[in-house]
Amino acid sequence: MRYYFDNSYKFERNMAMLASRPKVVANIIGNSLHSEIKGSMRLFQLNNGVLAAVELFGLPVGNKCANPVFALHIHEGESCTGNSKDAFADAKMHYNPDKCEHPYHAGDLPPLFGNNGYAFQIFFTNRFTLREIIGKTVIVHSKPDDFKTQPSGDAGEKIACGVIRRN
Repeated sequence: MRYYFDNSYKFERNMAMLASRPKVVANIIGNSLHSEIKGSMRLFQLNNGVLAAVELFGLPVGNKCANPVFALHIHEGESCTGNSKDAFADAKMHYNPDKCEHPYHAGDLPPLFGNNGYAFQIFFTNRFTLREIIGKTVIVHSKPDDFKTQPSGDAGEKIACGVIRRN
């Protein structure tokens, strides 16, 4: 198989972009049971997709054989408010404008791997543009997404939330 592009220039350009001020950001905070969770998702629009960097502190900690994995999704709601049963109920369901089956929702993102309460991840996606998700919410769930259970991947409780805004 032949590849018709050189990745090195893209990598260097993308890493330089991550050092710049993002045009769109979500400041993420934990619910009342996980108030120590804080972090952000920085988003950059590129020609053929969105580059995202997520950094979180204060995540629940496991052990060496069970370091937690957390589902990460964009939800269709516009608020990180809720009720006594679900602190982020107003975040609503996964962002899914094309009515796709899970895990093909536009808002289904790669999982976060906990590292002693810390997680950092960079990914690139063409499932949405920044214009489409400004005002939506990003949710961190207590469990990993199983990538099959409908409609949300059995990802567990919403433990942290941020509204995606222009910076």
